[in-house]
Amino acid sequence: MSPHTTATGYVEDVSPGRGTLPPRAWYASSDAASLSLNGRWRLRVSATADAEDDAFAEPGYDSGDWPEVTVPGHWVLQGDGSFGSPIYTNHLYPFPVDPPHVPTENPTGDHLRLFDLPGDWPAGGGAMLRFDGVESCARVWLNGTELGDFKGSRLPHEFAVGHLLEPSGNVLAVRVHQWSAGSYLEDQDQWWLPGVFRDVTLLHRPAGAAGDFFVHASYDHVTGAGTLRVDSDVEGRVTVPELGVDVATGEPVTLPVEPWTAETPRLYDGVLATAGERVPLRVGFRTVAVEDGLLKVNGTAVLFRGVNRHEWHPRRGRALDLATMREDVLLMKRHNVNAVRTSHYPPHPAFLGLCDEYGLWVIDECDLETHGFVEQDWRDNPVDDGRWTPALLDRAARVVERDKNHPSVVMWSLGNEAGTGRGLTAMADWVHGRDPSRPVHYEGDPDCRDTDVYSRMYPPHAEVERIARGLDGGARRRRGLPLILCEYAHAMGNGPGGLAEYQELFERYDRLQGGFVWEWIDHGVAHPELGYAYGGDFGEELHDGNFVCDGLLFPDRTPSPGLVEYKKVIEPVRIEAGGTDGTVRVTNRYDFADLSHLEFTCSHQVDGMPTGARRLTLPPLAPGESAEVRLPEAPDGKGEEVQWTVEARLAEDTPWAGRNHEVAWAQGTVARRAPLPAVTGVRPAVDGDRIVLGPAVFDARTGAPRTLAGVPVRDLRLDVWRATTDNDDGAPWQPDTRYGLLWRELGLHRVRHRLVAVDADDDALTVRTRVAPAGREAGLRTAYRWTSDGTRVRLTVSVLPEGDWRVPLPRLGIRFGLVGATAEDALFWFGGGNEAYPDSRAASRDLLWDASVRDLQTPYVRPQENGARADVRWAEIGGLRIDGDPEFWFTARPWTTEHLDAARHLTDLVPGDTVWINLDHRQHGVGSQSCGPGPLPRYFLWPEPAEFSFVFSEPRD
Repeated sequence: MSPHTTATGYVEDVSPGRGTLPPRAWYASSDAASLSLNGRWRLRVSATADAEDDAFAEPGYDSGDWPEVTVPGHWVLQGDGSFGSPIYTNHLYPFPVDPPHVPTENPTGDHLRLFDLPGDWPAGGGAMLRFDGVESCARVWLNGTELGDFKGSRLPHEFAVGHLLEPSGNVLAVRVHQWSAGSYLEDQDQWWLPGVFRDVTLLHRPAGAAGDFFVHASYDHVTGAGTLRVDSDVEGRVTVPELGVDVATGEPVTLPVEPWTAETPRLYDGVLATAGERVPLRVGFRTVAVEDGLLKVNGTAVLFRGVNRHEWHPRRGRALDLATMREDVLLMKRHNVNAVRTSHYPPHPAFLGLCDEYGLWVIDECDLETHGFVEQDWRDNPVDDGRWTPALLDRAARVVERDKNHPSVVMWSLGNEAGTGRGLTAMADWVHGRDPSRPVHYEGDPDCRDTDVYSRMYPPHAEVERIARGLDGGARRRRGLPLILCEYAHAMGNGPGGLAEYQELFERYDRLQGGFVWEWIDHGVAHPELGYAYGGDFGEELHDGNFVCDGLLFPDRTPSPGLVEYKKVIEPVRIEAGGTDGTVRVTNRYDFADLSHLEFTCSHQVDGMPTGARRLTLPPLAPGESAEVRLPEAPDGKGEEVQWTVEARLAEDTPWAGRNHEVAWAQGTVARRAPLPAVTGVRPAVDGDRIVLGPAVFDARTGAPRTLAGVPVRDLRLDVWRATTDNDDGAPWQPDTRYGLLWRELGLHRVRHRLVAVDADDDALTVRTRVAPAGREAGLRTAYRWTSDGTRVRLTVSVLPEGDWRVPLPRLGIRFGLVGATAEDALFWFGGGNEAYPDSRAASRDLLWDASVRDLQTPYVRPQENGARADVRWAEIGGLRIDGDPEFWFTARPWTTEHLDAARHLTDLVPGDTVWINLDHRQHGVGSQSCGPGPLPRYFLWPEPAEFSFVFSEPRD
């Protein structure tokens, strides 16, 4: 029996649908009428696909008591929760894996929109009804006549409707099912969100209107000539006034042009004119090819400094407006990102127009992922089942045809994590045949049988270098292809670490052509009680927690420390200390642009205080060129620390940032600060239950400080614990050791401190303890030695590991509370200004800084270790100054580490009446192990004998 012989059989039909028009290029006409049907729609949600009959589609149906929702939108993100809730899974299907069947419990939304044609709607001609995105299956009626049904949530579908339109009272009815056979092809790592979430548009099609067309605009980098040919279903003429082009469709023309690149996004405005319509064109001349084992654009190998981008808004889900899309593009450009992989589906087409305009390389990915079949060793995987091949080919055609005229699209991607099989081969063959001008990408094809580049996810640094050197083996075809990391550096929570080391490999080896950080934005859902919700917060019986919050932006699009770090690491200009004193070496790391658009300045800092910037004169270095530049004479610091800072900023306004926007920077040291003077000479004095040592008072029994420089403190002790990060905890499938779990197993989150001795001798107060977790024999012998010169007090901490330590430490330092201090207290310090950890500190710039304690907290959606500042020379807070000998890691919080560790959402954290200070000698790296590799071995903090010091005093004037 055919699936379509039952009322809801189409839901489980593996075909892509019926009644839709063939896919074509997406464009907006200059003169053909259109009517947006976005806005307020009536909605009725039912529990099953067959709960209601089709009567709602008939004209005259009374839907007056139905609530309204906004289209584009997801019904589960609207209303009071009565429409259902979002569901988050990473790769598991949230329903039984029984293809093509879906559960009887299948939320179904009946949407109604009544509309009139505008008074100036043209008479005659035809019309199309276009849906740009509906999840996951839709059945459509207009004025009581069924148009058909379709699947392919992130793909456009059109119906011919001109014969059905009325001047007024038109009834558009759309039945949307959350689950369908198409859901098996859409198992992407994201929220499952049903609804009509992209634009719905009525398009007039006058007689002689343009149909489908393909803009071919290649560039010969040897001659500097571009060749333009526009193939069109409907004959017409192509004009590009700036180039003097006026040719018939299908006719090529070759002439001198400026090429399009992501760095120089040169577009020429043109028009395709047919007998019935004028269509604007934005033509970018460029040629993409894999030659000599490298991916080249216009004859030059490119280096991707990319991000993976899911569409996301914390209140609207995947229903993005143009302003939000533009904000994404501008943020990318301002953070030195030059490429986007549209994970894991084609984006709203307007986003690609922005990439054309502002300049971003795009890997355009098909709406395909079947990751959940990995749980059964890919058995019954649709991509290796011939019955599903028509649906796969339909999806491939819809993305290629829709987006083929965008110069920013330099590769087609077949999809993501869908295993291998005959369906993918059929897709690759079709794409290669339809558009041989672009390479084909797919990470899950390890032998590169169907693809033109070798793509990998999350290989560790050592493996990347082996591949670069040709030592990875594998299929012969693969060994001759460039390597692109389509996903690397998992930006979940605090991190990712190791970015600088990846970039160093990318820039050292030609075969490595960069990669795409996972991912662009945290998918937190705005929530009135939780701040931002993640998996499990809506009662899902199967979910993957906060794995959906793994972006370089927080949900509100505030850049995270990870994005600031990435911007620094991928700078297109390298500035380094030169070969001789007083010089810097500047290298152009752009692929196409010279440095004439940048201004370079140098400033010196004396103990963090800038002394004024001076211009540097550089030649307009071509890509790959370097020059040494002499810096201005440094001031005499007279024992203070002197540094230089060189900055490269935009010399003029650009479409994506204004003049003076910083593109790159570097720092170096001219003279180090003099060592701190000795802090000795005053003897400790016992006074009842107190010991007084200069400006400090201690408990005579425990040796614990009560006040330092007159400031009340509490619970000063050795600290080795941090609230584990997502990368500390790792992922269940990780082959590496997950140290966050081992730290808890060892008990480092609940260590005990045993007092061994308190000794007050002639020149020091020494407190000896043993720090160890319950139930374990391993421990840390710790000595706190206090000395004073009368106005300052110095603490030297000595640590000696005992027993069998098989894990590194999270941190090594001291922690104490500032009694009476609050989250609003001001903090001043000289050192690194951004959050930093040992393997994520490239963006840490040394200056004088000030902030409140509250401002130092990084709002990761799931609370975890955050906010450390690196290379701090001194800090002042609450009437207390802390000098490092020489530098230290500084953290200040209005809650304890234990409270931070226990919190699941930011709203769980409530500031108290004590600010907790961590002064760390060392920290363990953060890595990327929430999905990628852990920290490199050089960033491990193994227990070993250590000694470190701090000096406490009153703040200086």
